[in-house]
Amino acid sequence: MAFTLDNVVPWGRNLDEYSRMFALSKSDMSVKILDCAGGPSSFNRELTEKGGTVMSCDPLYGFSRDEIEGRIGETYGQVMSQLERNRGDYVWREFDSPEALGDARMAAMRLFLEDLDNGKKEGRYLPHALPRLPFESGSFGLALCSHFLFTYSGHLDLQFHRDSISEMCRVAGEARVFPVLDIGGGVSEHLEPLLETLEKGGLIARLVDVNYEFQKGARRMLSVTRHT
Repeated sequence: MAFTLDNVVPWGRNLDEYSRMFALSKSDMSVKILDCAGGPSSFNRELTEKGGTVMSCDPLYGFSRDEIEGRIGETYGQVMSQLERNRGDYVWREFDSPEALGDARMAAMRLFLEDLDNGKKEGRYLPHALPRLPFESGSFGLALCSHFLFTYSGHLDLQFHRDSISEMCRVAGEARVFPVLDIGGGVSEHLEPLLETLEKGGLIARLVDVNYEFQKGARRMLSVTRHT
């Protein structure tokens, strides 16, 4: 099925959120990073401006700035209404209200939009998608995936998760995925069987506590590395 904007709800995150969701240290941010399913986040722009090296992949980047900006405008009100209805599903510590969250998300998306055309020219935003990536093995030090794997467990099966994380580990020394909950707030049904299959495939998988929680219970990331 072709990727279209009609089923995309753009929702950007910034460098500070990435740093805490993925427990990124200074040394982590000094390696070449691949951001999978990066969406309209400002992580790439902000870390690039700080001297980091980031490449972001998402089919979204196949669309123009105007098209993405239009989709953000179409969906923003819907997202805010849903947040208000479901505010009990979240911990209002990172953000003290839905309005504050909305302001932060919109600010991140504006930074992304301002950077998109230049970032495409520089090869920092590429329209590729998991579970197959067009990079040579070991091209990156770290591969990240936020709010895609596990989040959409109802649409992406166990095989997709296994193939995606194995691919992230092929192109990078370590893969990190946050969160390990599905969109409904429960631990993904794929997590336990995935841990078993990854270990059988020669990978080391660990659940790591992080200093971030917005979705209730979403306080862990999955870290996967190869045996050395």
